[in-house]
Amino acid sequence: MSLTRERRTQLTFRYEAFRAGAAGVLETASGTFLLLIAVRWFEAGAFAKGCVAAGSGLGYVLAPVLVTAVEAARMPVSRAAAHLALVGAAALALAALMPSLAVFVAGSMIGIAAAGAMHPLLTQIYQDNYPARSRGRFFSRTMVIRIASAAAFSAGAGSILASDLGYFRAVLVVFAAALAFSSWCLRRIPSTELHVSGGRHPFRALRHVRDDRVFRTTLIAWMFMGFANLMMLPLRVEYLASPAYALMLPADAIALLTGVVPNLARLIMSPIWGWFFDRANFFVLRIVLNIGFAIGVASFFASNTMSGFLFAAVVHGVSSAGGDLAWSLWVTKLAPPERVAEYMSVHTFFTGVRGLLAPMLGFFLVAHWSITAMGFLAAALILIASALLVPEAKRHRLAVRTAPPDTPPAPADQGQT
Repeated sequence: MSLTRERRTQLTFRYEAFRAGAAGVLETASGTFLLLIAVRWFEAGAFAKGCVAAGSGLGYVLAPVLVTAVEAARMPVSRAAAHLALVGAAALALAALMPSLAVFVAGSMIGIAAAGAMHPLLTQIYQDNYPARSRGRFFSRTMVIRIASAAAFSAGAGSILASDLGYFRAVLVVFAAALAFSSWCLRRIPSTELHVSGGRHPFRALRHVRDDRVFRTTLIAWMFMGFANLMMLPLRVEYLASPAYALMLPADAIALLTGVVPNLARLIMSPIWGWFFDRANFFVLRIVLNIGFAIGVASFFASNTMSGFLFAAVVHGVSSAGGDLAWSLWVTKLAPPERVAEYMSVHTFFTGVRGLLAPMLGFFLVAHWSITAMGFLAAALILIASALLVPEAKRHRLAVRTAPPDTPPAPADQGQT
């Protein structure tokens, strides 16, 4: 029996709300705890730390291949995402059972890569099952649950690891269980097969970069911003935890600054950004978020006091609340509805490229440059990204002003190069 649109929306929101708690726990894995374990327990070198930090990037790079495989298999997208989550759960469980550095690095990368690779499939689900006029609102509601879960788990796991770092194996088990529960939730979300294009090349979706000028410009801007952000995110833990910087904060303080405080700021701001996403000029929204990220990254690495770190953590959290939503849903503003997964796979692919390269480059450069100088370099790259979007913001505003009454502006000038 086919479901009505309203019923599909209800079921999607219900199980996404359930899954959001697990997603919040997993968010702390890539954002804080896996790298903290690598630095403090395994005393890993720059390459190993870079690999752990690049797990999401690996998943994003593989996203176009995954979308092609799911399309060829004629598999409902939610079932494919559920299978992927189980693979990630198994990898993290193995890392908990066999805690050597090599297994830990491999298990961490595969587990986090599996969580990252499913994003184009999730975006297609949101496109198909959430109404366009309220897509940001539905997404931001589940994000509130996710953020609250991330903040609570950061505080709890940080306290546990501060008392005895040997409990890291239990933390890895929790991460594996979160992915397994995510798989259970995803199996229950209604979805359809991907649009069949007839193509076989796994990277054929990259043609949209050539054919869609607005999409191409936005991707270039996102590359500047994302590279800067992903280069510096793992260095936050390095800065606070490594003896090289003499701060040597305890695990619970690191979790507070990289997990609890930013997530509390995200918790407050996520519904507000969801409201703006549904109504505002997307390019103006992205520019405002970029400015916040630039202030956050510069102030964090220019600080050496708790008050400075707290200010930077709040600014970063406020910006991340909108950044999460914009990253996950922006292609629904530009792409034809049946091509959302393809557009998102391109976006995640380039996110993956920078996600693989940026952490490695960050750990390499920090051996030669001061970490404060790198913070200001990252802020400059983010401001360049903002400048690239100013013409698109103006063009979009003009299109809205000149459109006939009750006629929405075209989502993108597809086909123009």
